[in-house]
Amino acid sequence: MSAPVQPPRWATRLLRWFCASHLADDLEGDLLELFAQRVRTQGTREARRRYVCDVLSLMRPFAIKEKPEKYPKPAFTQPAMIRNFLKIAFRNLAKHKLFSFINVLGLSAGMTACFLIALYVHFELTYDAFNKKADRIYRLAADVQSSAGTLQYSITSWPFGPSLQNDFPEIEAFTRVSKQSYLFRKGDVKVNEESTLLADSSIFQVFDLKLLEGDPRTALKAPFSVVLTESAAKKYFGKRPAMGGILLVGDKGDAAQVTGIMQDPPVNSQLRGDVLLSMTTHTRHYNTAVNDEWGNFGTTTYLLLRPGTDPSTLSGKFPAFLHSHMGRLMQQENISMALLLEPLRDIYLHSKREAEQSGSIENIYTFTIIAVFILLIACINFVNLTTARSLERAREVGVRKAVGAGRWLLARQFIGESLLMSFLSFLFSVILATALLPLFNELSGKTISGGLAQEPLSVGILFLGSMLIGLASGIYPALVLSSFEPVKVLKGKFATSGKGAMLRKGLVTVQFAISIALIIGTMIVYSQLDFMRSHELGFSKDQTIVIRPGSGNGRNALKTKLQGLSGVRSVAASSAVPGGPNSQAHSKLENSRGEMQIATLDVYRVDFDFIPQYDLKVVAGRPFSNEFTSDSTKALIVNEATVKLLGYRFPGEAIGKKFSQWDRNGRIVGVVKDFNFKSLKENVKPLTFRLLDPWNSDLLSVRLDGRNVKATLEAIETQWKMQYPDRPFSYYFLDEFYDRQYRAEERFEALFLNFAALAIFISCMGLLGLASYTTIQRTKEIGLRKVLGASVASIVSLLSKDFLQLIGLAFLIAAPLAWFVMRRWLEGFAYKTAIDLWVFVAAALLSALVALATISFQSIRAALMNPVKSLRSE
Repeated sequence: MSAPVQPPRWATRLLRWFCASHLADDLEGDLLELFAQRVRTQGTREARRRYVCDVLSLMRPFAIKEKPEKYPKPAFTQPAMIRNFLKIAFRNLAKHKLFSFINVLGLSAGMTACFLIALYVHFELTYDAFNKKADRIYRLAADVQSSAGTLQYSITSWPFGPSLQNDFPEIEAFTRVSKQSYLFRKGDVKVNEESTLLADSSIFQVFDLKLLEGDPRTALKAPFSVVLTESAAKKYFGKRPAMGGILLVGDKGDAAQVTGIMQDPPVNSQLRGDVLLSMTTHTRHYNTAVNDEWGNFGTTTYLLLRPGTDPSTLSGKFPAFLHSHMGRLMQQENISMALLLEPLRDIYLHSKREAEQSGSIENIYTFTIIAVFILLIACINFVNLTTARSLERAREVGVRKAVGAGRWLLARQFIGESLLMSFLSFLFSVILATALLPLFNELSGKTISGGLAQEPLSVGILFLGSMLIGLASGIYPALVLSSFEPVKVLKGKFATSGKGAMLRKGLVTVQFAISIALIIGTMIVYSQLDFMRSHELGFSKDQTIVIRPGSGNGRNALKTKLQGLSGVRSVAASSAVPGGPNSQAHSKLENSRGEMQIATLDVYRVDFDFIPQYDLKVVAGRPFSNEFTSDSTKALIVNEATVKLLGYRFPGEAIGKKFSQWDRNGRIVGVVKDFNFKSLKENVKPLTFRLLDPWNSDLLSVRLDGRNVKATLEAIETQWKMQYPDRPFSYYFLDEFYDRQYRAEERFEALFLNFAALAIFISCMGLLGLASYTTIQRTKEIGLRKVLGASVASIVSLLSKDFLQLIGLAFLIAAPLAWFVMRRWLEGFAYKTAIDLWVFVAAALLSALVALATISFQSIRAALMNPVKSLRSE
């Protein structure tokens, strides 16, 4: 009898290899039965072919065995375990609502503060970063040295740009920018654009200013060519097309054509202006050949260097350039000059030269440190509040360990709960940041961000940061909680170690040391600002408004009309007012040795009424007077600082000495007492006064009697419109204008105060957590003391004493550090307040009172507790 026909062995082996064990026997039996049937009906060959096809058709997911795992998945990564972790975490949050609220609020407040400060720091550090060629753009600066010292200029004379590009192939392009005030009119729209930028046509080659309409190569070539930002185009033309439109410029109404529409530049840019006017307009408007005026410093020059150019090597060639082009002029004026290249990205934060827009790298460092401190306080707060609840969760840990849970599994669970807490804090911080961003923009005085929707990268970084904070803050509590021994915990013999108590006290001490240092800093900043506001300046600025009329007869006519108004006490004309910019003049004055000393001095061009109206005290000689016809061309008044510069011991010694300044030669006729015409950050500099030229466009200072200010202002506006029907009327109060110099310090104080308050708030939360922890630890002790007759006051004193000692230690740490840092900050002011003892006493008392109020809540609650409840388990 022949052996039965068998299917291909390799196919059977393949089936056994890939088929799942729970299906293999059944499937193999079915296939063998089909094979035998096919052999009888279809023949051996066809049966074997069909068997192979059936085996291959079974290679589908349902039949394929799972690959054995070399390393089994940890239990905590299983979906069921993750769901269990989340369920327990949410139950704990819901069970301890107050604790959860404090914890999430503390972390979210810290994250929000850190996030807002990070936005501010990023905004400041990315000033001018929108320029793709920023690493090759440099501002040309000049140091002019004379016998009187060295003057540092951020501006240069007009010919430098074109001459440098012509002489040095390393310079790819240059552009000159000069900020001027121009009147623009379009129909009924009349705007005095204070920040009109006169610029060369190459400005679009040097800077990345995006033209939406117009040709960047030719937009600013022709005289009276204007490029408007999108905002300015809407302001003047509304919904009508602005390209090719006509604007009237100045009092004469010269026609300027709109040759380009530019995208609004970023807020953190040096080039801030709604209107760009061609530099050739300046040449034509003033009828001067600006490219030939080597001694006329009046423009900011930017240079674009070719790729690979070493700026230090290029700067080394400048002395020969100066000798070639300005050697004779420097010899005549007995001066020397050096040209420097300032990187564009360094100007805003690092340049010490005069600049209209400037930041403070010191403030960046300060707020960065504050952000780190606040975040550190929030993390410490989280750790303290979590460990404060360790007693409540001790039995949970004991039960879990008793049924087989390992330490690392428990640690992962607690870290997971910490991450969940951080995630919830992240969500709240996003909500808080969105709500507080407009207020933060207002406090900082800048539009740091238009909204979090415009900051997806920053929000992503905040999320990652929150997860890192949750991980870092959760590690210590997780290790502490997971280390409890189940036998001791379940028997009620659990107690924490002395090391843990010391660590928690140390963390609270660090928290309050930071908070007290911020309080002291805030008080000193406030004292300095109050000192500057109340300091005697040496001139009168109250009840005075300043207006800017046209030049010549129109100004004089307006002054005469204003002097006749009932609410006006006096009117004075000048080229500058205290707190504002003023001219400087290359001057020669006779010194105490009889030599004509050369100096570049600040200049006020004034009329006869300026000195008496501003209550400037004449300490020697006389003020300007109509009785002396020579005063208009041959008289000069100086301040005491100028007298000292010239080497005279007494002001009267300078009277009658010779001077030469610009186009005038004559004698010093008077000396005025020093007054602070600049910020109190600076010492009073030498200042000269000369009578106005009739053609100058100047300011009118109008002193009011203060009785009916509104009616007086309306009367002034009426006279203005009669004299200048095409000019919009605008004014500012001199006291407010002068105080603008301290706006940066006021914003610094406001931010400092808010962040200090936030630090105290979060620190109090940490203190509340430690007080809660200590009270739970000492519950039985408190019960025994009450049974033995202790009063509520004595128990409160007992519980509060240790914490107040921590606050005292924190004060001892914070006080010297705050004194050192704030003393360095005050060094930036020429006139500064003293750091008085009361600042430290007030900070100590305030922190102690806040801490005591926080502790008292928990202490009084523990002292009032029924001792029976705490002792019934004994």
